[in-house]
Amino acid sequence: MRLDISELTQIFPEFCVAAVMVGGASIQPRSADLAQEIASRGAEFRNQWGAAPLSEIPGIKVWRAAYRVFGIKKTSYRCSVEWLAKNAQAERPMPEINAFVDAYNAVSLSHVMPLGADDLDCLSGDIAFRYAREGDDFRNMGVSDENGNPGPRSQSKTSEVVYADGEKILCRRWNWRQDGRSLVTAKTSRAVVTVQLNGAGVLEDAVSDRRDMLQRHCGGTSVAVIADAANSVVDLPGI
Repeated sequence: MRLDISELTQIFPEFCVAAVMVGGASIQPRSADLAQEIASRGAEFRNQWGAAPLSEIPGIKVWRAAYRVFGIKKTSYRCSVEWLAKNAQAERPMPEINAFVDAYNAVSLSHVMPLGADDLDCLSGDIAFRYAREGDDFRNMGVSDENGNPGPRSQSKTSEVVYADGEKILCRRWNWRQDGRSLVTAKTSRAVVTVQLNGAGVLEDAVSDRRDMLQRHCGGTSVAVIADAANSVVDLPGI
């Protein structure tokens, strides 16, 4: 299995991704300890950034600029960390999903860097950050069809940046909205977490933080590999 970002690095040379491969984690509901840590990280974010306009926070500013490059101008389409930052500034609680997801959202907020995760056993083939193609299949995680399955299918614009495996889009608009078929749940035993940097922040610090929180709150083992402009296609270690 490989991670490929080669389609993007010419236009976005500062874009790099750490893939954190996770195995053997026990994915439980959010614990009291994790809830306290998440609240503390929200307070730290407010102490650091106060009421600063989101557009002036470097980790958000770079993603807004990147979104504009591929034609996204609507304010309803923002990178995942911007939504977390907006909620933190408003002192709204972070949504409670499970310990695995809640912990990586906390890391995302602390480092102002988008993170995402997918169940490895729900993926097919290699994974890539690339431009959308005709026929790409996406099923919005927030929408269900008449049978309760993720859907209905929607089509991305070919100019849009997506994250995909060999058969479907995993996340539309780079890191805006996840597909519903590879979500990390209590049934997940193996996962891949993507930590995404586009010129603001320290990727290695965010990766180290994520691995530490994973170990403390979910157990298991993890190993990370980084794809960047100089090494845009990397083999992902087995887990």
